[in-house]
Amino acid sequence: MTIALADQLIIAPILLPLAASALILLFGERQRRTKNVISLFTVLALLAIALVLFQHVVSAGFAGQNATRAYHVGNWPAPFGIVLVVDWLSALMLLLTSILGVTSLVYSLSRWESAGPRFHVLFLLQLMGLNGAFLTGDIFNLFVFFEVLLAASYGLLLHGSGQPRVKAGLHYVAINIMASLLFLVGAGMIYGVTGTLNMADLALRIASVQGGDLALLQSGIAILGVAFLIKAGMWPLGFWLPGTYAVAVPPVAALFAILSKVGIYALLRVYLLLFGGKVGWTANFGEEWLLYGGLATIAFGTIGLLSARSLSRLAGYSVIVSSGTLLACLGVGQGAVLAGALFYLVSSTLGLSAFYLLLEMIERKDADPGVRTVVEPMFEDEDTQALEEDESEIGVVIPVTIAILGAGFLFCALLLAGMPPLSGFIAKFAILHGLIGLDKDISPAVWTLVTLLILSGLAMLVATSRAGIDLLWTPTDRPQPILRLWEAIPVGVLLLICLGLILFAGPVMQYMERTGRSLQDRGDYIHVVLPRAQAEPAP
Repeated sequence: MTIALADQLIIAPILLPLAASALILLFGERQRRTKNVISLFTVLALLAIALVLFQHVVSAGFAGQNATRAYHVGNWPAPFGIVLVVDWLSALMLLLTSILGVTSLVYSLSRWESAGPRFHVLFLLQLMGLNGAFLTGDIFNLFVFFEVLLAASYGLLLHGSGQPRVKAGLHYVAINIMASLLFLVGAGMIYGVTGTLNMADLALRIASVQGGDLALLQSGIAILGVAFLIKAGMWPLGFWLPGTYAVAVPPVAALFAILSKVGIYALLRVYLLLFGGKVGWTANFGEEWLLYGGLATIAFGTIGLLSARSLSRLAGYSVIVSSGTLLACLGVGQGAVLAGALFYLVSSTLGLSAFYLLLEMIERKDADPGVRTVVEPMFEDEDTQALEEDESEIGVVIPVTIAILGAGFLFCALLLAGMPPLSGFIAKFAILHGLIGLDKDISPAVWTLVTLLILSGLAMLVATSRAGIDLLWTPTDRPQPILRLWEAIPVGVLLLICLGLILFAGPVMQYMERTGRSLQDRGDYIHVVLPRAQAEPAP
């Protein structure tokens, strides 16, 4: 594929799900098969596009060329027009989103997509928002795509109705509306001082802001950072996350595993681009807040793991621990740690997504019917009988069902705990190796991070062992859980990818190291987005 054609594909991960969701609206809720086919074709096409863009970045980057590519929408030059950017990090996040999109959708086709109206439209718009957030090169469109993915997530969280889901949904909507308001206020203040929201242009301009405008700019950046940290689930801003994810239907919760990583991505992108300099007030601005906030988040998540009395809440606190680990590593701000953190981001997201899919199958017969059952139709064309008919055909009892579920549960537990030889261990080992090698004299904060990483892994092991013994490994006369093959396949695919991270740990870590270096080398990104900026002094 030529470079020019690959460049034109950059906008496809946004346009394709948008067009497919509009097409699906032409069909009624009873035309489930047609909608399933359109959605499945779309997510497979998104996966293929993400693979092409990823391969393009890999081939260009490892050949010594600049792997960053920009797409100027309407051929309007930045910073005046909209620009989409693919680089090491965004290509990785696009591929990760596409994998979760395919596995979550396949799982939902077993019966979950019929648990409520407009599932496919919301699901595809969620993917569009995620892809747009990872591709955009300016803060205003980052806000727009955040709103798209959040609006879709409101509907997906309520998918299936039920009182617990509606209650958690109201909390989720209220908190995220507040976060969006902070995002808008922060972006407005930054634009008012600098006159631009293009990230590359902003990286060139903010270092020269002085005097009274500096306090206003720093306040705007701090408010914007709070909005990102709410989405990343940092303590105490992420208290809503375990309860909210616990009530979502399994494929939605599995896709939500990447939502907190959108906040982490925004911090990685904006923070390292704007504050990666070595001199002036921008050098490592607010770094200590990320480090200490991350440490508090890991501690909160660890306590939550030990106190959780349900698997779904245990998974929610695992998301909190994952976010805290990434925030603390970002606060440390060193290349070697960053590469391990990126490996951890991919490994933990895949593991958590598989974990959410497994939990429902393990707890299936104890599920709350008030949460899982469709109560009343919301639209005239809604087929409320579909799920009720499917409930009697939920699946078949496979003789080795409990063994399969037990093996999958054990794999996820060990992976998330960071036990060898799984990918979670490789990621945590890389982080610890980077932390210990930072300086000759290791600071107390870094020692605290090392301790919390080890303790959080042990807490995960204790919590999952307790739950596994109760649900899977204690002799009982209860019937074996029943499941469908199409529910087991997505879990198997996710775990196989995690297995691949072990087998190809060397090349994967090499990619993460290049990604970390590209995030800290702002020149390539700025030059691609703003070609005329090459004559300006380096930031």
